[in-house]
Amino acid sequence: MNIHEYQAKEILKSYGVRIQEGIVAETPEQAVAAAKKLTEETGTGWHVIKAQIHAGGRGKGGGVKLAKNLDQVKELADQILGMTLVTHQTGPEGKLVQKVLVAQDVYYPGDSEPKEYYLSILLDRAKGMNVIMASTEGGMDIEEVAEKSPEKIIKEWIDPAVGLQGFQARKIAFAFGLEGEAFKEMVKFVSNLYKAYLETDSSMFEINPVLKTSDNKILAVDAKVNLDDNALYRHKNLAAMRDLSEEDPLEVEAGEYHLNYVKLDGNVGCMVNGAGLAMATMDIIKLSGGEPANFLDVGGGANAQTVEAGFRIILKDPNVKAILINIFGGIVRCDRVANGVVEAYKNIGDINVPIIVRLQGTNAEEGARIIDESGLKVYSAVVLKEAAEKVKQVLAQA
Repeated sequence: MNIHEYQAKEILKSYGVRIQEGIVAETPEQAVAAAKKLTEETGTGWHVIKAQIHAGGRGKGGGVKLAKNLDQVKELADQILGMTLVTHQTGPEGKLVQKVLVAQDVYYPGDSEPKEYYLSILLDRAKGMNVIMASTEGGMDIEEVAEKSPEKIIKEWIDPAVGLQGFQARKIAFAFGLEGEAFKEMVKFVSNLYKAYLETDSSMFEINPVLKTSDNKILAVDAKVNLDDNALYRHKNLAAMRDLSEEDPLEVEAGEYHLNYVKLDGNVGCMVNGAGLAMATMDIIKLSGGEPANFLDVGGGANAQTVEAGFRIILKDPNVKAILINIFGGIVRCDRVANGVVEAYKNIGDINVPIIVRLQGTNAEEGARIIDESGLKVYSAVVLKEAAEKVKQVLAQA
C-alpha cells in the first residue's frame, strides 16, 4: 500500500528519524495557516509547497514550489491544488492534486554547503535479505544514477539473523564522506530508518534526498514508503492511512469483493482462479494476437456473486473486446462456476462482448453443457488451445 509523503514522514518521525517538518493542507487558506504555524515552531521564513500524490517526479512536473512569503504560499497552493499533475510515474493521464504539504525551508545558509544523498531499504528476493541502497547522488532518479554512474551506488545487505549492525551504518556514513557531527547524525539516521522499516512491515523505504544541512543535521526532505498489504492487519493505524482517491477505482471495487484485480491496457478481459493460471492465461491471450486488459484472480472459492462482480468490473473497461474465463475446478466445481456465469450474464444484461469460458477439472463436462445450453453469447472450451483459438476468432470479428 502506497501512502503520501506527509504520512511517511509521520512514521519516520515516530521512530526518531529527523524530517523536514511540514503541515498538510487542502485549501489555500489552510496552507497559509500552516505556514504561519511552521514559522512559529521552526523559525523558517520561506516555505516549500509540495503536491501530495502517489507518484514521484513531482518537482519536474511543477508540483513542488518555493514560497518566499505568505502571499506566495497562498498563490502557489491555489495553483497546485486542483491541478492534474503529470509525471513520469503517473502516465499521461496524470493525478489530481487534492492536498499539499507546506514544509519548512531546510536549505538555509550556514558554515557549510548543504549536501543531498540517496537512501532506500527494500527486500532483495534473490538473496533473501533486506538491502540498504545508498548513493552520494541524492535528488536524482536512482535509475538514472544506476545507468550512468553505477559505481556511485552502495549496497549493504542485512543478515536477518543478526539485523543491522553498527559497523554497517558507519560504513554508509563513511561512504558519504561525512565526519564529525554529521557522521554521528547519519549513523543514527540509518539505524532509526531501518528500525522503522522493519517494525512497520514495509516493503520499501526511499528517502530522496537525505539532506546534510549547512549546520550538519541529517534529515529526510522527501519520503516514499510502501507498506506490505499482507501485514496491514497487524497495523490498524497504518491501514487507516490508505487514500482510496489515489487508487484505480476498479481495483478498489475489486478489493471490496476480495478479488485480486490489476487493470492493464489490453483488449481481452480475463477472469481466472489462481494467480499462476492467470499469468498463463495472459500469455495465451498474447499468443492469440490479443492483449490482456487486466489480471483478475477470483480465488478458489469462486461463486455466482464473485463471478458477477468480476464481470461488472471487467465490463467497465471500454477497451475490452472479449472476455476469457479460465477456471480449473480443483476446489471449486466447474458446474457451479458455469451456473454463476449464466446467472451473472442474465443479471447484468446487455453484454455486447463475446465471452469464452474454458472449464477444466471437477464436473467440467457438466459445466460446458450448462454454458452450451444457456442460449447466451457464451462459447465453451475444454483445452486452453481451443480457448485461445476462439479468442483469436472473436477478435478478428470485432
